[in-house]
Amino acid sequence: MDTDVGPVEYIVVAFPGSRFRGEIVPELKRLVDAGIVRILDLTFIKRDADGTVRYFELDSVEADEAAMFADLDGEVGGLLSEEDLAVIAEEIPAGSSAALLVWENTWAGAIVRAIRDADGVLVTHERIPASVVEKALLAIGSNGAAS
Repeated sequence: MDTDVGPVEYIVVAFPGSRFRGEIVPELKRLVDAGIVRILDLTFIKRDADGTVRYFELDSVEADEAAMFADLDGEVGGLLSEEDLAVIAEEIPAGSSAALLVWENTWAGAIVRAIRDADGVLVTHERIPASVVEKALLAIGSNGAAS
């Protein structure tokens, strides 16, 4: 495995009423095929109406659901602990399912290598929330220029 790993992130997408139909998969496949991201883990979480929580890795979901992910390359498997999953599951509404996706931003591997080769040390890496960026871009658009 390459040691120049880009930033690793995760998202949890809930589907009220457990209505996951797979519309996200083609875009995810496009990102993987383009080398922009590498999937490190994919876990499904189901919280029944009574609050009972179950976890499923891709290899244990029903065949018709797993088929949506058949063309999706990745190193799926167990990156998060059961304790991590339990904390995440607390946020899933009863009667819903969720997909937890962990990916590496592979596009950043080259800059990681360049920083390392320059004896640089990453001091901070933060993500600016999309809502903040959208607001700033709207302000620029209405003013005609950045301030």
